[in-house]
This record gives sequence, C-alpha cells and structure tokens, in this order.
Amino acid sequence: MIRYGDEMWSELRFTGFQYRAERRDGQWVDVALRPETEEGTPLPEELDDLEIIAVCTHDGHPIQLVTQDGGVDCEYQLSEWEQEQVNAFIRTETVRLAIVEAASAGGE
Repeated sequence: MIRYGDEMWSELRFTGFQYRAERRDGQWVDVALRPETEEGTPLPEELDDLEIIAVCTHDGHPIQLVTQDGGVDCEYQLSEWEQEQVNAFIRTETVRLAIVEAASAGGE
C-alpha cells in the first residue's frame, strides 16, 4: 500500500477477501472487500479497519477502487499490483454473479 506523500511503500499479497455486493443506483454496484493478507505482508499498523470499495458496473466490471479505514476514505492507496489482485478477484465468476444479482435487486 502506498501512503499519500510517501516515497517508499510495501506491497500486500492478498490471500482472500470477504465481500458483499450492494447496488448503489441504476449504474453502479459497490463491492465492499475485507482483505486477508499473507503473514509476511501485514497491513500498515495505522489502519484499524481496512475496507476496499470496488465501484463496478452492473455487468461486474470494476471501474474504481477506493480504500477506507473505519468507513472513511483513508490516506492509503493500492499499488498497481495490489489493484490487479483485487480486480482479478472481482472478475471471478462467483463475485461477478453476486454483482449482477445485486444490480437486479430493486431494479429500475
């Protein structure tokens, strides 16, 4: 993870995610991810409650990733490699189907 303004950072290796998909509106579905990391790549100590919000299309394509700590945008962002790990998870068939299902809930 990269802390805004820092020139040095460490990259996390995710081992899995707990997730939930929730329809935001007629265009977007938010997928809230709670990451699990390898023991050798722990989360920064400053983060108490990291969650990654993936803003996705109703078809399951990730458009934007936002890091939050305790439900508030935080000063950390994901490295390119970490983003690739998250995007690969979101593109799995299981998560894509959860996104499509959330998008159809309460359809407009």
